[in-house]
Amino acid sequence: MSLRRRDVDQWMRHRRLPVELRRRVIEAERYHWAATRGVNEEMLLENLPEDLQRDIRRHLFKFVKKVWIFHLMEEHILDVVCEKLRQKIYIKGSEVLYVGGLVEKMVFVVRGKLESIGQDGTVVALSEGNVCGEELLTWFLDPSSVSKDGRKIKLSGHRLISDRTVKCLTNVEAFSLSAADLEQVTSLFARNLRNPLVQGAIRFQRRCYFSSGHGLTITGLEGVFTLGLYQSPYWRAREATRIQAAWRNRQKRLKHSKTSQSNDLTPHSNNSSFMRG
Repeated sequence: MSLRRRDVDQWMRHRRLPVELRRRVIEAERYHWAATRGVNEEMLLENLPEDLQRDIRRHLFKFVKKVWIFHLMEEHILDVVCEKLRQKIYIKGSEVLYVGGLVEKMVFVVRGKLESIGQDGTVVALSEGNVCGEELLTWFLDPSSVSKDGRKIKLSGHRLISDRTVKCLTNVEAFSLSAADLEQVTSLFARNLRNPLVQGAIRFQRRCYFSSGHGLTITGLEGVFTLGLYQSPYWRAREATRIQAAWRNRQKRLKHSKTSQSNDLTPHSNNSSFMRG
């Protein structure tokens, strides 16, 4: 740790980093050392037999199955996903995602607390076992999505833009899966991912994402996935917002309908009185 600290100090002086940046670098280095004890897990695993690597990754990354669509996938696909997971350390105050930025990774939280703040001000707490950036999985699994006006949007060459900010409330230990790796996995196993259960989950999440706020109807196969998908705080908060918007719209329509009926009856009543006079 002392040798590492010396190298970092020399590098920061060479690059003439300002005091505040130096403080953040030192804090990140300290937390990274506390989380790993200086052990490079990737290098350690590379020196082990392949079957042992696989079994260790399955043990370490059980949390991957907390993402509902991953839970529906076959083991050999999950093994490839686990091979691509990389450890990430975030310090208090760091932003994992921000509004208007690209969603470039899925982040699986191992330790620490975060908060997700939507554009509408909705705040969702994230902690151990939660995931952020899970919308990226649906984005790559679905070859095309439907916009609000019903047109098809081809995803080739497009990137997903974040509509929320995810900020660390404490130091956070996590594992991340990059967008490039996730795209590679979904392309490689495209045939396997045509499983009706997986496709049903994709259609459901896509409908959540592109719903215009006029309510969401769940029928048939898709209804099976409701509870599983809502284990995700992100989708749970998003759909709660949709339901609230749909309820407000319905109340407005009912109020407008009652007002219209009242206005239609009023002239009729006045005409009747005039005729009797």
